[in-house]
Amino acid sequence: MTAINSIVPALIAGNVVMLKHASQTLKVGERLEQALHAGGVPKAVFQNMVLDHETTSNLIANNGFDFINFTGSVGGGKAIEKAAAGTFTPIGLELGGKDPAYVMEDADIDLAVETLIDGAMFNSGQSCCGIERIYVCEKLHDEFVKKAVAIVSQYKLGNPLDKETTLGPLAHERFSQDIRAQINEAIAMGATPMIDENLFPEDNGGAYLAPQILTNVTHDMRIMHDETFGPAVGIMKVKDDEQAIALMNDSEFGLTASLWTKDIERAKNIADQIETGTVFMNRADYIDPALCWTGCKNTGRGGAMSEIGYHNLTRPKSYHFKKA
Repeated sequence: MTAINSIVPALIAGNVVMLKHASQTLKVGERLEQALHAGGVPKAVFQNMVLDHETTSNLIANNGFDFINFTGSVGGGKAIEKAAAGTFTPIGLELGGKDPAYVMEDADIDLAVETLIDGAMFNSGQSCCGIERIYVCEKLHDEFVKKAVAIVSQYKLGNPLDKETTLGPLAHERFSQDIRAQINEAIAMGATPMIDENLFPEDNGGAYLAPQILTNVTHDMRIMHDETFGPAVGIMKVKDDEQAIALMNDSEFGLTASLWTKDIERAKNIADQIETGTVFMNRADYIDPALCWTGCKNTGRGGAMSEIGYHNLTRPKSYHFKKA
């Protein structure tokens, strides 16, 4: 899905597209190539490549492309910028997120819990704009946590090919190991785990990881400032909008934020102060092709989709003719 959001607009804009998919998902690139060719896209117009990082960097450094769009880690983004240095090749980067949500006292709490927990746990938390930290007003905090725990406790961790499964594995064991470390570090620092791991016997210490909700969290914990990218979320009580804004902005990333209130003017005022590319009100993890998809800080640079996205995929050209 992430690749399609880059491929299709580039093709519509009239470009030849070359795709280099992640090494752990090579089959996805092959399937996309087969599908596009079967749909009538000429083979010379869309090509899937299998390359190592060194070869990719060499192609970039030698002006192999007119535009580069990359979704991945901050380290990967830095490597691409370094390779492109001096080539003047434009770059679009989406490098990660630590997306916050803020639930205010007038929010529809049932809808907020359902949407935000789904946003945190969807695809086992492996979503670039997944909800990774939730700030709830003091009035609703305890009720929100109770409802959130009830939802997650009903999940079924297991084989994603099993129809009963609602939570599958992480993409690689090394990812689950880092998330376990974040959770265990937070607990050691005073966080409270709200989900009984015994409910998920399929957690085998490998890629299958039990979901977790943590309370009594602080921003001294990695779980609240490092990207998690897995089925774990911290929920923190806040006293007012000022504190919530400060905490939401206390991050190296800036992709999306989700605000929950019935007051549009209040949401607009808060949104103006949040350092993210997108601000949602009463929804989360939602893409509209008409709106620019962008980020700030270490989330990256540039913008995809919308009219702005097409500007990145084209070059202006002026014609100034005078009749003789």
